[in-house]
Amino acid sequence: MPSLKDLKNRIGSVKNTRKITKAMQMVAAAKLRRAQDAAVSARPYAEQMQKVMAGLAASSTGAANAPRLLIGTGSDKVHLLVVMTAERGLCGAFNSSIVRLARAKINALAGQGKTVKILTVGRKGREQLKREFGDLIVGHVDLSEVKRIGYANARQIAQDIIGRFDAGEFDVATIFFSRFKSVISQEPTALQIIPARFEEPEGSSTIYEYEPTEGEIMAELLPRNVATQIFTALLENGASEQGARMSAMDNATRNAGDMIDRLTIEYNRSRQAAITKELIEIISGAEAL
Repeated sequence: MPSLKDLKNRIGSVKNTRKITKAMQMVAAAKLRRAQDAAVSARPYAEQMQKVMAGLAASSTGAANAPRLLIGTGSDKVHLLVVMTAERGLCGAFNSSIVRLARAKINALAGQGKTVKILTVGRKGREQLKREFGDLIVGHVDLSEVKRIGYANARQIAQDIIGRFDAGEFDVATIFFSRFKSVISQEPTALQIIPARFEEPEGSSTIYEYEPTEGEIMAELLPRNVATQIFTALLENGASEQGARMSAMDNATRNAGDMIDRLTIEYNRSRQAAITKELIEIISGAEAL
């Protein structure tokens, strides 16, 4: 049974931990507002660009001069998986959920006899994947020094991916990230970006004529579309990370409070037992005299 001093020290230690988790919760809440605003603001642009690209792709697919980013290499033997996670932990299951989805995809592709390559964005994803798939990791993007994610960061990642595609290193590229739903809900998502996939436009019968040709416009817009999808994923990840951290730190603060209550009850009982024992010893000694 722990001594009174041990219990008192433990209570003090848990109280200090609760102060830290509470502070981290408040910091995450402040960051979440900015990250959520950025993610929500980027969605309309990404969605509208997808609609425009879908219309162009519908008329460009099958053309002799169709860009390779649209039609692919004609094979799907080599897959590049871009796993995007956080640089820091203490955010619940945020990182592990993305890695779990990527791991399932890796195993599924390996079962089909495909070759898999991994590009990690964020330290936590790399740390988890390198234990089992270290030989598949071909690159890593470190964003630990970036205070606020910008389009320039996404463009650099996109240029790296497109450069690898042009060099013939892979046939299909898929990004893995977490789509922000709410503070307590983040959805791990896999999105294929090369060759590009677009949903068919609905409810539009308007016919557009393009100058220059659709193929030339697509060749210009497709690299930008890759960067836009990566930028949107980074923003979604940023909001999801802060939401997950806020929720995790709130749970940790509550758990610390419950632990303090239990330890305080145990301390009071032990203290009362020690006092009672001393009184019994004093009374027994007085009666012996």
